[in-house]
Amino acid sequence: MNPIRHTLATLALAGLAAGQVQAQVNLTAETSSPGNSPHVSILHLAEIAAQEGIANLQVQEGQTLTNSVLNVAQGRTDISAMPMVLGFLLSKGRGPYSKQGEEGAKLADNLRALYTYNAGGFGLIALESAGIDSWDDLKGRTVWNGPPRGAALVNARQAIQLASGLKEGEDYIGRQTNWGQLNSLLVDGSIDAFVLPLTFPSARVTTMQAAGNVVIVSTPKDVFESEAYQKIFQVPGNIPIMVRWEDMGYGDGKGVRLISEDGVFRGLGTAFADVVHKDMPFELVKALVSAYIRHLDDLKAKAAYMRNVGLAEMDPKLSGMCGLNPLKFHPGAVAAWEEAGYRVPDCAKE
Repeated sequence: MNPIRHTLATLALAGLAAGQVQAQVNLTAETSSPGNSPHVSILHLAEIAAQEGIANLQVQEGQTLTNSVLNVAQGRTDISAMPMVLGFLLSKGRGPYSKQGEEGAKLADNLRALYTYNAGGFGLIALESAGIDSWDDLKGRTVWNGPPRGAALVNARQAIQLASGLKEGEDYIGRQTNWGQLNSLLVDGSIDAFVLPLTFPSARVTTMQAAGNVVIVSTPKDVFESEAYQKIFQVPGNIPIMVRWEDMGYGDGKGVRLISEDGVFRGLGTAFADVVHKDMPFELVKALVSAYIRHLDDLKAKAAYMRNVGLAEMDPKLSGMCGLNPLKFHPGAVAAWEEAGYRVPDCAKE
């Protein structure tokens, strides 16, 4: 790898203050906007890499990850957060990577995972005053279900239809805006309900509480376990999310209520990985991932929801690895995980 050396509009990270060990390698990294697990994950890696003298990461945040993943595959950026579906789409030259065509498979083969996590599960949230207690109650309502295009909108529409049979335009009014407009919509009363990915606890729920008490509606258990719903987990990047009420971080009598037949939230989740180029040196990757593993408890403390995003999850069904997903762990990452006592599935190794 030849890390980018020229000046970038970057976020200075990882406190190379007086008395700390100077990092040995300069690396570039890209991630999403603040407020979610991909952002926290990359910034945490930057911090611990500098603290342990492994590397100095220059992080660009607020990036479009479609472009960031391509940058890593082409060797222009060293590390990026990646929704796993992007690796699949790149390998097929489809969707946002249609211009790459057959070259996409070669580029996708350049990507390797350091570790996996998720960005939460799709759920239904609404103000108690809206009187929405089930997915069926969305009939005739105005529902915010994502940005104008992309996987989030597709997944939200699918989650609604599978849970209730309702279709946008026929049974409910769909509303789409950019993510940046979401916070104001959560409290202004113009939308009846929202179907979107939630972490636990979720800043989106907390924001909505400014306008009143909030209900979170889980996918019904029988729907979630049905053959039709389980098929969506065969799509690369889709994983099942299940979180018990007592682990969701809200507490009883604090203005948030979960609607679920057994006190468990169930929803369609989005699998992520932080990825590097396959040519990143073995020892560098091993050092980065070993430091990441040693500081897992610190990562969980960075934000309350990081306890519920599948950190160090090796089960392919829950992590999103294997199956139709072409992404593999970097050999240096495999060595770090296995030395730490984790079992990396053979299907996730080169």
